Amino acid sequence: MDFTDNIQNLDKLNAYKTRVQYLKGETIFKQGAFAPYVMYVVEGLVKVYLQTGIDKNMSISVASEGEFLAFSSVFGEPVHTYSAQAISNTQICMIEKESLKQILLDNPEFALKITSQNYQNERHLFEVIKNISYKQMRGKLASALLYLSQEEFLKKNIFEFLTRQDIADFASISAESAIKFLKEFEKEKIITLNGKNIIVDDAAQLLNISKNG
Repeated sequence: MDFTDNIQNLDKLNAYKTRVQYLKGETIFKQGAFAPYVMYVVEGLVKVYLQTGIDKNMSISVASEGEFLAFSSVFGEPVHTYSAQAISNTQICMIEKESLKQILLDNPEFALKITSQNYQNERHLFEVIKNISYKQMRGKLASALLYLSQEEFLKKNIFEFLTRQDIADFASISAESAIKFLKEFEKEKIITLNGKNIIVDDAAQLLNISKNG
C-alpha cells in the first residue's frame, strides 16, 4: 500500500520530515538504538532483521515503497526493536514521530489505512514464527522463496541484490543448507538458478513443500 501521495500532501508534516538516501548495504538503523523518527520507504528495498547473537541475524521481511519502518515509536517504543539495512539504493523519508502521531489523530482515514498495513505485517510475522518453530529446513527455504518471489519484489529483481547467506537468513537455516536445497529444488524442476537470480518454475510444488515441510 503506497502512502507517498498522502505523505507528500500532508502540509503539517513538511517541517518535520526530511529525505535521506542510503546506498545498497548501508544500515538504516540498528536494533536497540534510540528511535526518534518513523521511517517511510519512498524508493528501494529494505531488509528488516533481528540480531539474534554475535554475527547471527534472522531476516523477517522486506520493506519496499509505501511502507513504514519503526512505526512502533509512534506508540512510545523508545528504541528500535529490529534492524534495517538497504538491500538496494534506497530513499527514506524520516518523520518526527510526535508530529506523525498528531497527523494520525487528525486524519482517521489515513490512520485506518496504516493500521490495515500493519495488520498484514503482523500476519507475516506469525508466519515467520511458524516457519521457525514447526518446519523442516526444506519447508523453511520453500517459504522464504515464496515470500521473496512476490510480484512486487520480482519487479525490482530482488534476487540480484541478495546473497545466498541473505536467503538463508530469511529461511533461518545455514548458508550451506540453503545452497544444498536450492540445488535440490533445481534438480526437481521447481526452480531455475541463473547466477544470483532464482526463478520459481513450479509455485504449486514449492507451496506444497512449504506447507508440509
